Amino acid sequence: MDFFTPDFFSGLLAIVLLDLVLAGDNAIVIAMAASRLPKELQKKAVFWGTFGAVAVRFALTAVVVYLLKLPGLMLVGGALLLPIAWNLLRHDGDESHEIKASRTFWSALRTIIVADALMGLDNVLAIAGASRGHLGLVIIGLLISVPLVVWGSTLILKLIERFPIIMYVGAGAIAFTAARMIGHDHWLAGWFAAHGWAQYALDVVLVGAVCAGGWLAQRRRAARSATASKAVPHG
Repeated sequence: MDFFTPDFFSGLLAIVLLDLVLAGDNAIVIAMAASRLPKELQKKAVFWGTFGAVAVRFALTAVVVYLLKLPGLMLVGGALLLPIAWNLLRHDGDESHEIKASRTFWSALRTIIVADALMGLDNVLAIAGASRGHLGLVIIGLLISVPLVVWGSTLILKLIERFPIIMYVGAGAIAFTAARMIGHDHWLAGWFAAHGWAQYALDVVLVGAVCAGGWLAQRRRAARSATASKAVPHG
């Protein structure tokens, strides 16, 4: 993939979108870990904690980008992305985060870096797939999206709450990335290249299955909740 080509810009857009949609939990972790520090240390902990987390995430992504070049791993990676896309639409806003606020700068720093690395595995896999092996694209995507996540995390969370369709766009982007990873795997790339329609069909099937399935599942949960609330006696 060359710089400043349509493929480059589409991959860059996918990486930034994936980072923004998947980073909600990470933004909450950063805020919670630093919440008990003195005010003058909070911004410092957030900045250096995020810097360390980005460094760890870049290293992990570089390793994954290399590993995905091995035959069969793009196929496995694409398959692993599908439940991530599905769970994104099943995310419960009341879900508790098992993160304890830290009282010292260094413990907050450690908490932010370790928690972000563990919770960011979905980001790493998604970004590695969207980059299609282009490490420069990973670097540029992280440089663009990380400041947006750190300084705009509150706005991002509010936008997602106000416009739930953003979650569907994000889930669709992950499913699309999964479809492209599967289609570009060394074992399957030849067959997909020989059948040009197959890649587009796989894109539509996976994106449609994730988004439509997530929408139907939410409708069923809403219906069950409504039925349960009516069954509770009032008085």
